[in-house]
Order: sequence, then structure tokens, then C-alpha cells
Amino acid sequence: MAVLKVIEVLSNSDKSWEDATKKAVKEASKTVKNIKSVYVQDQSAIVNGDSVTEFRVNLKLTFEVK
Repeated sequence: MAVLKVIEVLSNSDKSWEDATKKAVKEASKTVKNIKSVYVQDQSAIVNGDSVTEFRVNLKLTFEVK
């Protein structure tokens, strides 16, 4: 039986929510091993003038504890 743990991670990108998600997984995988899934809990954006300048995501990363 596998034991899984969930942590919350925040990330941002100037390109897209998808890019912010990929950055979060890439950065977390430097110290967290066996990442199994990611759940995007929340998305938001920063607007400057009339354009979006930053995309933000709040993720839940699930990984297996060995």
C-alpha cells in the first residue's frame, strides 16, 4: 500500500497558467521526489493597465512517501 502526501504550492508566470503550473512542478521536483499528480486549486492574474502581466496558480502536489 502506498502512502501519499499532499503539499500546497504557489507559482507564477508572465506567459500562462499552464507555464506557472509547469514551473511549480519543475521547482518542487528538485526537493520532492515521486510526484504523482497536481491539482490546480485556484488561478488568478495581475492586470496592469489593460493587459494581464502575471498569471498565478495555487496547486496541490501529491507525492508518494517511501
